Amino acid sequence: MAPIFRMVCTPAALAGAPPGWAAETLRDGDLALLIDDGGLEAINGAAHALDLVTVAIVRQEETAAEQAQTVIAFAESFPLVWVAEGLTDAERTWARERRPMTLLLEMDGPLPDPERGRIERFLALLARQTE
Repeated sequence: MAPIFRMVCTPAALAGAPPGWAAETLRDGDLALLIDDGGLEAINGAAHALDLVTVAIVRQEETAAEQAQTVIAFAESFPLVWVAEGLTDAERTWARERRPMTLLLEMDGPLPDPERGRIERFLALLARQTE
C-alpha cells in the first residue's frame, strides 16, 4: 500500500509512547528519523519499538537551514508531520503555504499525550480526505 503521508522526527520523539502507538499511528505513512544525541542506538531502539526491520534516516546537514531543506525535499508532495526543535519562521511559512496538509510540532524529546493526540487527529482528517 502506498503511503498517504510522511513523518520526520527524532527517535526521542517516539520514546515513551504507549506500546503500539507509533506502529499503529504510522502504518499508512513513511517515517524518516533525524539523528539526535542518541545516535544509532536510539534509531535502533525506535526500529525495534516500531517492529521495523529497516528504518529511513534523514541525512545530517551542516547547518539548520540545510537540514530544513533536506526535510522539505523528503516531504515532496506528501502531507507531512514534522517534529523538530526550534522551527523557524521560514519553515512555518513553507508549511502554511504548501498545498499538502502539514503538521508542525515544535518538540525536543518525547511527544506528550496532547501532541500525540494532535498527530492522531491530523491523520484521521487526512484519511477522510483520501477516501
